[in-house]
Amino acid sequence: MSTPLSDQEKRKQISVRGIAGLGDVAEIKKSFNRHLHFTLVKDRNVATPRDYYFALAHTVRDHLVGRWIRTQQYYYEKDPKRVHYLSLEFYMGRTLQNTMINLGLQTACDEAIYQLGLDIEELEEIEEDAGLGNGGLGRLADFFPPQVEEADDWLRYGNPWEKARPEYMLPVHFYGRVEPTAGGVKWVDTQVVLAMPYDTPVPGFKNNTVNTMRLWSAKAPNDFNLREFNVGDYIEAVLDRNLAENISRVLYPNDNFFEGKELRLKQEYFVVAATLQDIIRRFKSSKFGCRDPVRTSFETFPAKVAIQLNDTHPALAIPELMRILVDVEKLNWDKAWEVTRQTCAYTNHTVLPEALERWPIYLFEKLLPRHLQIIYQINHLHLQRIAAMFPGDTDRLRRMSLIEEGDPKRINMAHLCVVGSHAVNGVAQIHSDIVKNTVFKDFYEVEPGKFQNKTNGITPRRWLLLCNPGLADIIAEKIGDDFVTDLYQLRNLLDFIDDEAFIRDIANVKQENKQKFATYLEKEYDVKINYESLFDIHVKRIHEYKRQLLNLLHVITFYNRIKKNPSKHFVPRTVIIGGKAAPGYHMAKMIIKLITAVGLVVNNDPVVGDRLKVIYLENYRVSLAEKVIPAADLSEQISTAGTEASGTGNMKFMLNGALTIGTMDGANVEMAEEAGEENLFIFGMRVEDVEAMDKTGYNAQEYYQRLPELRQAIDQIQTGFFSPAQPELFKDVVNMLMKHDRFKVFADYEAYMTCQGKVSELYMNPKEWTRVVIRNIAGSGKFSSDRTISEYAREIWGVEPSDVKIPPPNEPSISSS
Repeated sequence: MSTPLSDQEKRKQISVRGIAGLGDVAEIKKSFNRHLHFTLVKDRNVATPRDYYFALAHTVRDHLVGRWIRTQQYYYEKDPKRVHYLSLEFYMGRTLQNTMINLGLQTACDEAIYQLGLDIEELEEIEEDAGLGNGGLGRLADFFPPQVEEADDWLRYGNPWEKARPEYMLPVHFYGRVEPTAGGVKWVDTQVVLAMPYDTPVPGFKNNTVNTMRLWSAKAPNDFNLREFNVGDYIEAVLDRNLAENISRVLYPNDNFFEGKELRLKQEYFVVAATLQDIIRRFKSSKFGCRDPVRTSFETFPAKVAIQLNDTHPALAIPELMRILVDVEKLNWDKAWEVTRQTCAYTNHTVLPEALERWPIYLFEKLLPRHLQIIYQINHLHLQRIAAMFPGDTDRLRRMSLIEEGDPKRINMAHLCVVGSHAVNGVAQIHSDIVKNTVFKDFYEVEPGKFQNKTNGITPRRWLLLCNPGLADIIAEKIGDDFVTDLYQLRNLLDFIDDEAFIRDIANVKQENKQKFATYLEKEYDVKINYESLFDIHVKRIHEYKRQLLNLLHVITFYNRIKKNPSKHFVPRTVIIGGKAAPGYHMAKMIIKLITAVGLVVNNDPVVGDRLKVIYLENYRVSLAEKVIPAADLSEQISTAGTEASGTGNMKFMLNGALTIGTMDGANVEMAEEAGEENLFIFGMRVEDVEAMDKTGYNAQEYYQRLPELRQAIDQIQTGFFSPAQPELFKDVVNMLMKHDRFKVFADYEAYMTCQGKVSELYMNPKEWTRVVIRNIAGSGKFSSDRTISEYAREIWGVEPSDVKIPPPNEPSISSS
């Protein structure tokens, strides 16, 4: 007679281990059918393509979830140091195809969907890009003359990849007052908003590790006021809920108004407060599934937790962690400050003064009164230390203070990040040098060991395997496929620089990508382009320092040259510009309007024909980048030297076989080092030239008078040639260029035009052009995110990267093997 199983032994049957994975095409088809019928409650007679997408997404997600659970089990069992990356933006792009590649399911899923009579590419196109950054803030449905900003409602149909976690809902406090007590201070009479976590799995590449991106949604503590509703006040009944949920409704509201500023600060604190509560809960917890706290001391907190502040947006993590440690956990100030500084690290992403956040004191007094007290105390102790090191240097104290005097007084969030972190890094070598020598010069002189460089990187899984499989296959045929996880192996392509067949294959795959993108443009934008033309691509956020206007001056000059000599041979160009403008950035929106206005004239001029086209890409986003980047011949990276922190678009273009025209700015410098400066089209002022001009003065009028082609282009913009119905439409743009252009567009115009001539000249020699392309691809190995993250791990987070492959769900776990 067998011994009855205990309840604990019975519960062992509740396990992910016994659930079969997607082993083959038949299993995928079976799972797809199950989800279509039982999850979506549809059959083939009523199912739409969106239903089929959701069925496939759920099918792939099933294969993912077991690995997701197993990863969390592994982390709780092994208790490694955890890295928490705090950012207000994550450019996720689409998830389905990326997940299939990382799980090694793409071929089997392609075949299964084909056998079911469906088109997997059509299903992939249904997925919306996640709107988690200002690249997806709103769709700019812009075509001259109107410009319309529309909401990016990416969650309209739901998101099969995320999992709501209401059991981990957390309170976040705002407003109120600070009350002294015998045991310290209390933040009381606050307004509470609940933070609901939504988890999205982020799979590693064929290693069974699935990490978590946790997003937060704001919820009202009282969802519905029935008393107000019953007396007929329907608006008041839901007012509290709407006010609370506004926090996570739109990222980066227009902060030209007080209400916008207040909402944006609320957003930044909301993310930080919820995340830190969550981090501390995890730190205190023991084995997987147990919520009982086991750690009461914060002595080991920096050894178990690393917090990376991605720019200044999550800077409030520093005073919030201090508030929790001092007010809630009752650590003394000095110990709490030591723990906070050892835990936090800060990545700077900009050298532009206006982009380094400064919040008015009056806003903190109203919204976060306790945090203002903490920031004052941090600043007091910080300035005491600086005064002791530099006696009598009051100007240095003013420059290094966290509080900027003025009307109104402001908190410098970048200074808070530097003072409250143990490490500060830039994102390209030239940027990190500027950070040390200019932006945070005083701080660098005090703590030089704190400052580092971590050059940005991109993932080759998404930015080569996923978006350019044809190129990836050609590379793998020559050097094997290990380059996917060791991008430095691309250097081996130099062995084939004179291989005629390889040169031909590289050129052919580029032409195929161009033809494919031309077809897409015709379908989506109703624009026909010559795919034999040079594809000149400038896609990035619309901003004066990105200098889309310099590109546009070249376009206008090129147009004028064709008009002047219509019988002359010109290398045909398709100039494609894409990007979005911040909601309150008037000049950026005028630049978009000017691009579309120039395009309207150029594209409809019969004299020009196919020799020049100008396309503005609406709603530029990750999934669109995955189409345009593989098709690019020329990548525009033309910011004023010393203004671009790094850039990652430049790396994506380089990896996908586009040549770069650019200034010696950001990561362009290191790209030139890796591929050879002679293999990039470098032009214009260097950082030292810009600094010298800043001292002597920049005179736009001098260039305008000296350069007739420039003068003609500016006059055309000014007199309404491109806006005949509104001749003065672009007067603000011309006025900025002529009188107060901080980014010195005219100073680089002549060199840019000369360099564009070199581009056309090389393009007329296809074989040599392709050889330069190969040198660029071969030189892109440094720019893998694998290298970047390994450097962060070892040199900032104190974590050794591990190549441990966690067993899949149908195998015993590491601890039980």
